[in-house]
Amino acid sequence: MEWWAILAAGAGAFALSWAGTMALIRALRRGAILDHPNERSSHSVAVPRGGGIAVVATFSIAWTLLARAGIGDAEIYWIVVAALGLAAVSWIDDMRGLSALVRLPIHIAAVVIGLTAIGGQGAVFQGLLPPWLDLVVAGFLWVWFLNLFNFMDGIDGLAAGEAVTITLGLVVVSATVGGGGGGGAYHAATLGAAALGFWWWNAAPARIFLGDVGSVPLGFVLGWLLLTAAAQGFWAPAVILPLYFLADATLTLLRRLARGERVWKAHREHYYQLAVGNGLSHTAVVRAVMVANGGLVLLAVVAGAGHAAPALIAAAALVAMLLYYLYRARSAA
Repeated sequence: MEWWAILAAGAGAFALSWAGTMALIRALRRGAILDHPNERSSHSVAVPRGGGIAVVATFSIAWTLLARAGIGDAEIYWIVVAALGLAAVSWIDDMRGLSALVRLPIHIAAVVIGLTAIGGQGAVFQGLLPPWLDLVVAGFLWVWFLNLFNFMDGIDGLAAGEAVTITLGLVVVSATVGGGGGGGAYHAATLGAAALGFWWWNAAPARIFLGDVGSVPLGFVLGWLLLTAAAQGFWAPAVILPLYFLADATLTLLRRLARGERVWKAHREHYYQLAVGNGLSHTAVVRAVMVANGGLVLLAVVAGAGHAAPALIAAAALVAMLLYYLYRARSAA
């Protein structure tokens, strides 16, 4: 694996995303395409939304160029097409609003397309399930992941930072224990670099937001990378790297279901939102998550090296401590 080429590809993706996001800030402000505070958000002023356009455009260009260079499988074209389709529908949702009954079938269709790009890698659940059930369960988890990634995009820098650390983890696992074959390290590196270029402008105080046009496709392609890693035998790192987002979103959903709430309605009950509501700054919350994610990256490497059980136990304990901290944290001010 040519790591200098991976670094060069990542640098190009960062530069394109950084410049594209800067241009979008100006264009979206001129067009008055702003995200106004609501019951789900944790910001107090209107901020341009739609910055995800730069991220989606960057990784779409990068992945297409990689495919034309013979890096990775040709099925990547289908992933790019599905991601662009999700971006288009999500942009309409950002502008006009679409019901869940409209969005969900489109999400499912994109995942069905994406599953064809995973099928040749192997069984996601390592032969524990019949092939047809393996695909069904993988598809269900993929749809949930792309939606939960959207739900977790509620404060400055959180979703972009999560994308950076997940992809960083995939690249590090690839470098140390050989995961991410078939060009996966290139795809993870360029996606992470695109997210990093956006994060520059999205870190608190955010000058632009992803919008659904960014968070939904980003969740989709991250899901593809993680499921592909699992299908290649690196299922434990694929569980560990996104574990905080998985835990926060899933436990919040279960809490709301237990109370009989309408789970599809906007809210501020995720653990990171509770922390902000208790007085922690966006920066403090994101810093805590990124520190924990750094630990998850190290544990993913340990798991990839053949020590899955202790790494998973440690990762679960680490995320539990993070959730407890976010739930109980209070501002010192």
